[in-house]
Amino acid sequence: MASGLKEITIAGGGLAGLSLGIALRQRGVPVALSEAGCYPRHRVCGEFINGVTMETLQELGIGELFHDARRHRSTQWFVRERKIYDAKLPQAALGISRHTLDQRLAAEFERLGGELRTGSRMAREGREGLVWAAGRRAERGSDWLGLKVHLMDLAMEADLELHIGEAGYLGLAPVEGVRVNACGLFRKRSELKGKGAELLWQYLEKNRLERLAARLREAGRDESSFTGVSAFRFGRQDLDEGPCVLGDAERMIPPFTGNGMSMAFEAAEAALEPMVAYAAGQTRWSEVMVALRERLRMKFRKRMVAARLLHPFLLSVPGHTLLALTARTGLLPFNALFRLLR
Repeated sequence: MASGLKEITIAGGGLAGLSLGIALRQRGVPVALSEAGCYPRHRVCGEFINGVTMETLQELGIGELFHDARRHRSTQWFVRERKIYDAKLPQAALGISRHTLDQRLAAEFERLGGELRTGSRMAREGREGLVWAAGRRAERGSDWLGLKVHLMDLAMEADLELHIGEAGYLGLAPVEGVRVNACGLFRKRSELKGKGAELLWQYLEKNRLERLAARLREAGRDESSFTGVSAFRFGRQDLDEGPCVLGDAERMIPPFTGNGMSMAFEAAEAALEPMVAYAAGQTRWSEVMVALRERLRMKFRKRMVAARLLHPFLLSVPGHTLLALTARTGLLPFNALFRLLR
């Protein structure tokens, strides 16, 4: 291990924090990482990694952790239970649960000599050497609710099924074994009071996806995998000039129009070179923050603009009509959208 390098402290042991920690440890940088939760755990997440390159994963030193991930190549889209589109993905996507992936990343970080403190919550502050990757900022007035559960032995129409309802959508994608991740984003409805997966079925029914709800009800499910999340907003999260932020703590993209898992890995890759330079005493922390902000802005700006325009459009009745029409007539620019949003 290299000596005389400054330590990097990371708050938050999600994808961005852990993958950055692993990459820094491989380069001999001392890293202490604090995570408020513990491993393994389930997260509200599509668990469908679309767009990140194997070169990025190898640069971070985590490529081998995906050796048994599912390779997804086909997709079907449904609007209010009518199939409108059937396509092959331009690039295979990876399917792996956060329950498995986070645990693998945490174990690899510790294997490389990183100091991992679980059950440890840090104060948000702008101190030198601290990377804040502890997730989104709470937005109490948010209209959105994310729900996720793992289903067992569910027959699939394609590797990825995307079901769009009146005011929300749900994705189905296989992960390890016989599990299928069902993850949806919906506008909150205060009258729905179900518990566990029953709440998800209620949201599907209220979004005019009754047949889908009945189909999922019939499948086996791991109720312990059910998770929900609210109090969030999309777009830039770091509205102050305090800590050095990364991952969801820096920006969140709507799940329909972009892949947050891929962006977490790409953000870690963008942070790697400036962090190594700081650890080696070659640059000041203030310069690291400026460089990282610019790297993230350049890397993600097109995706974020496209997402800001597409997301509300695809959750509106006119948007549904146009989406179905362009898909039916062969005018849906699927490959162009794929390139834009990766």
